[in-house]
Amino acid sequence: MSDDLKKDNYNIQDIIKILPHRYPFILIDRIDEVKPGEYVNAIKNVTINEPYFQGHFPGQPVMPGVLSLESIAQTTAFLMLYELDDPLKKNMFISGVDGVRFRRLIVPGDQLHINIRLKSKKLTLYKFEGTIKIDGKLAVQAIITSNLVDRVEV
Repeated sequence: MSDDLKKDNYNIQDIIKILPHRYPFILIDRIDEVKPGEYVNAIKNVTINEPYFQGHFPGQPVMPGVLSLESIAQTTAFLMLYELDDPLKKNMFISGVDGVRFRRLIVPGDQLHINIRLKSKKLTLYKFEGTIKIDGKLAVQAIITSNLVDRVEV
């Protein structure tokens, strides 16, 4: 990895050098803290102009639960990919989701604090514990299992 990507916090320009996701599907805005092989803390700012709000409960916009899980999954991928020399040559694919709990609705104006901790690693299979907090209160929790695979070149 280049020296400009070896740091403790990352903005969106840094994140897209590591994750393959692009608008409108990049679901993390900033990395506040990362400790290689252990944990990462990310931020997602939820705004009313995100495309899913047009059709997901018009009149009472709510972030789809599956997208909150995707924001957790993207943060787990960041934790593993940012250590690689060429992170865009690999992908992390979800292979399991367990213990999911949605504790509160996520609405426009919320700032998601996504906290990921690596629980275990066996070959290319990783297990993570993830939470999303809003204003210090638990909103989502899940155990995500993912595989690190070679990225298909297009």
